[in-house]
Amino acid sequence: MSKLKKLLVEDWVVTFLSIPLLIIAGLAGLFPSIKNVLSVPSDLLHSESWLNIGALFLLALVVLYVGNRLLSRPLRGLFWSFVVVFAISMLAQLTAKIGFIKAWGFEAVFFSVIFGLIIRNAFHIPEWLKPAIQGEFFIKIGVVCLGATILFRDFLAAGSLALIQGCVVVFCVWMFAFFLSKKMGVDERSAMTLSSGLSICGVSACITAAGVANTDGKKLSYIVSVVLIIVVPMIYIMPYLAKLVVPLLTDDPTIQAQIAGAWIGGTVDTTSGVGAASAIYSDEANKIAMIVKATQNVLIGVVAFFIALYLSSKSAGDGKLHRPSLKIVWEKFPKFVLGFVLASAVFSMLQSYEIFPDFAAKKLAETSMAKNFSGFFFSLAFVCIGMDTRLKDIVSKENRNILYTFLGAQTFNIIFTFFVAWLLFGIVKPALGL
Repeated sequence: MSKLKKLLVEDWVVTFLSIPLLIIAGLAGLFPSIKNVLSVPSDLLHSESWLNIGALFLLALVVLYVGNRLLSRPLRGLFWSFVVVFAISMLAQLTAKIGFIKAWGFEAVFFSVIFGLIIRNAFHIPEWLKPAIQGEFFIKIGVVCLGATILFRDFLAAGSLALIQGCVVVFCVWMFAFFLSKKMGVDERSAMTLSSGLSICGVSACITAAGVANTDGKKLSYIVSVVLIIVVPMIYIMPYLAKLVVPLLTDDPTIQAQIAGAWIGGTVDTTSGVGAASAIYSDEANKIAMIVKATQNVLIGVVAFFIALYLSSKSAGDGKLHRPSLKIVWEKFPKFVLGFVLASAVFSMLQSYEIFPDFAAKKLAETSMAKNFSGFFFSLAFVCIGMDTRLKDIVSKENRNILYTFLGAQTFNIIFTFFVAWLLFGIVKPALGL
């Protein structure tokens, strides 16, 4: 019985609950109707849209009820509370799908936070609305589903130079951002979240790192908001800067486009932002930028694993690094990270062994479905975080330090990534005739 109780904790429960979701995602290639039904619609003008919303609501409600039952949490009042959380999440996701808003690069989680904040700060949150406000629960499910979108083939497809740039940039920018955060008085766990989002891929990396580091939800919402706000001017600044600087290095237009693409891909913090910014420069730059970004995205799991390992090796008493036994590391290690890694490994093997019907496609229906689930649960999580955050927490001194740290680290990121992109794609690649 004691062994069973050890499994009935949130990390294990969300991992188990993610398995049916991943199975559904794995069947998306064989049964395309699954993806059509379990996707957020673009509008509410058709009966199919309401069918989609109903299917998503039922799926999430079952996950929430089963999870709370296994965790021995009260079920009374959960239904109507979740109706409100789900409705706000749907509003946020539909808002993010509006054409001109989508073009600006704002993601659904941004609006989820904003709408949650408005409700929390403009109105009193009644007791009946609180049972379904479980941001951490939803985040962990989203992280496990996100693992299924990280395929090993992306390492191979990216090419050696993109892989080298990704590893060098992520490591150096992450370490600089973390160092600067500590100097600016940002707490360690928030510093890890900020560093991951800035160096890897924005929102997904922030959420994954925050889940592993157990970052305070209020600070996570602020960091995500900063990422999504800063990325908007970056979409227009980076291609302009590339057109201004890169031609000074070489007269070859192909090499220029590759340097610019690698630079943009390594500095703009969201994948959609990278696509928009690099497309402004050229089609060739767009190809390189997306490859570089895909490489950095794959490193989410690696960084999350090392964050978890680092934190599990710290003594709870003195906060210093120690060399604990494997048993202690295992006890402290966030188990849902294993779910993330296993999801990535299983989906990668299914793709490599051609079990997925669309295994040769650049974008698989299965991973796309898993990404939909991930984004859906992230949106639910950020509605909860927003509804649990007061505006005075947003404008606190420490949060201002987070903003200043992000701007300083992003400046370093732009300069450092430029030199790495120039070295690899402007010197090494032409010299090797690649």
